[in-house]
Amino acid sequence: MPAVIDSSQRLVKAFQVLNIPVLVTEQYPKALGHTVEEIKSLLPDQSCIFEKTKFSMLVQGLDAKLKADRKQVVLVGIEAHVCVTQTALELMEDGYEVHVVTDAVSSSRLGDRATAIQRMMQSGAFAVTSEMVMFQLCESAKHPNFKSISALAKEPRPDMLPAVGDASKL
Repeated sequence: MPAVIDSSQRLVKAFQVLNIPVLVTEQYPKALGHTVEEIKSLLPDQSCIFEKTKFSMLVQGLDAKLKADRKQVVLVGIEAHVCVTQTALELMEDGYEVHVVTDAVSSSRLGDRATAIQRMMQSGAFAVTSEMVMFQLCESAKHPNFKSISALAKEPRPDMLPAVGDASKL
């Protein structure tokens, strides 16, 4: 979990620097708890947080904000084999290009995580890392926010999750 939280924090910070909206869902927070404070504290306000009981994040209210003018979505979160997968599949059905951040998604069991990432990729999602996303959004060192993004990429990180398809670590 420390790697997922760290990578998610890094992306939230990068998206703020790049003025990209962040939307958050919480699966039945009354029983399962709210967004971890490390992420919640980075959000400008709570209007971007949506409670849900549906496994996919595409719930009433959030879908309107999402569909405003974007056709690409970067997904992070847990449980990869339930909420993240169902969200990715639903987004792709709706015509979105989906980027699943492998260092920012996890499941209670690594086998479920690996299978979920494989399923999403087979269905057309792109497996990416948080650093890949940040630098792809900059496109070059000439981007006005490159130094800020580069500084985020250089921050120390906890041990990473095993790579996709690395069966020796499952």
